[in-house]
Amino acid sequence: MNVALIGATGFVGSQVLKELIARGHQVVAIARNPDKIDATGDLVTPVAANVLDPLEVTAAVTGTDAVVATYNPGWTNPNIYNEFLEGAQAIQQGVKDSGVTRFLLVGGAGSLEVAPGLQLVDTPEFPAEYKAGSEANRDYLNILRKETELDWTYLSPAIEMHPGTSSYKYGTYKTSLETPVFNEQGRSIIAVEDLAKAVVDEIENPQYIQKRFTVGY
Repeated sequence: MNVALIGATGFVGSQVLKELIARGHQVVAIARNPDKIDATGDLVTPVAANVLDPLEVTAAVTGTDAVVATYNPGWTNPNIYNEFLEGAQAIQQGVKDSGVTRFLLVGGAGSLEVAPGLQLVDTPEFPAEYKAGSEANRDYLNILRKETELDWTYLSPAIEMHPGTSSYKYGTYKTSLETPVFNEQGRSIIAVEDLAKAVVDEIENPQYIQKRFTVGY
């Protein structure tokens, strides 16, 4: 496939890029600073684009088979709430205008329900430094749920996401829709490498069209 990857230099995006390359897909790797993208080989085409501009998004993704967005304006960004909502909606509009219908966005875990009617972001122990960004992700998911033209998927990572270690079950993960996947120790956890596998698995073999899903061990 020919996949447009937005945020190709980020924590999640860089792993998705590696996974796409490993499976032999062509990748239009989109970033504000494409010089940071490793374009070794003939599978990656680095492209500069401002994702806050739908026209630039459209130009960058036109002609691809699917768009994966791992956009995050930065957890330390004081304007993360507004900037994430602006960027995510600009990406969505840019994809629609391009004529590409398959769209997967990697969002947050804050909107997962940890008890009936209680989302993680609304729990008292939720870290304050992640609250604004998580609320933006939740509000954007509610916007995306109203989207009828795109074959969209919203992927929430596990509550804990880290670089992989030998104790993680690489290549294996469980899925859920609105509630976290918890392991035997009661933790919701995923290695970023396995989140990337879940992204590419869903692009190759769609299971969650116009749905949100989450992954964990």
